[in-house]
Amino acid sequence: MKAIWNNTVIAESDATKIIEGNHYFPPESIKKEYFVPSTSHTTCPWKGQASYYSLEVGSETNTDAAWYYPEASAMAKEIEGYVAFWKGVAIEE
Repeated sequence: MKAIWNNTVIAESDATKIIEGNHYFPPESIKKEYFVPSTSHTTCPWKGQASYYSLEVGSETNTDAAWYYPEASAMAKEIEGYVAFWKGVAIEE
């Protein structure tokens, strides 16, 4: 699977995990040069507290377009540290 934004592959892996319809990419599969840590957080009742990344590709920024669970709950340990996307990021095979 590939995560693509602004015509650029920002993550690629054959080992994504699908939870609630979202592909979660292993942390080592993201292209870190495009990811900027955000101060945003949200809480999922069963997965725990999510942290966010903004994406920077060329001169474009996509604020809080990627999220991950640095310390996932016991029910979501399989995706701890894995990164998922939204806000116009395309997921393709």
